[in-house]
Amino acid sequence: MSLSDPLGDLLTRIRNGQRAGKSKIITPASRLRENLLRVLEREGYIRGFERYVVRDGVEEISVELKYNEGEPVISEIMRVSKPGRRVYAKIKDLDKVYNGLGISILSTPRGVMSDQEARQANVGGEILCQVF
Repeated sequence: MSLSDPLGDLLTRIRNGQRAGKSKIITPASRLRENLLRVLEREGYIRGFERYVVRDGVEEISVELKYNEGEPVISEIMRVSKPGRRVYAKIKDLDKVYNGLGISILSTPRGVMSDQEARQANVGGEILCQVF
């Protein structure tokens, strides 16, 4: 099945999984999803993830969700740049999420990275999502 917004699908699966109290979720695999999950893991929003083969030509990613004292670590995760409306930002125009408590995840020419990493690399790009 083809999705019009695979990244939005991943974010919704994470949001729904945490609301339901699941310990892990399963999502179809892609490089963009894997890169976004790598940033979430680095920033401490998920425990980890594992990519595995279901059958020939079909791969999935298992994502371990993270909780703190029974509450989800991610209280808000939302898509910023959508297929119908792309949102780009120069590094000087990039705002902090919740005054620096949250992060923005960007797709830059140097790869997918958090807003803090993008500031250090002095590179802007497409704002994929914001996490708090």
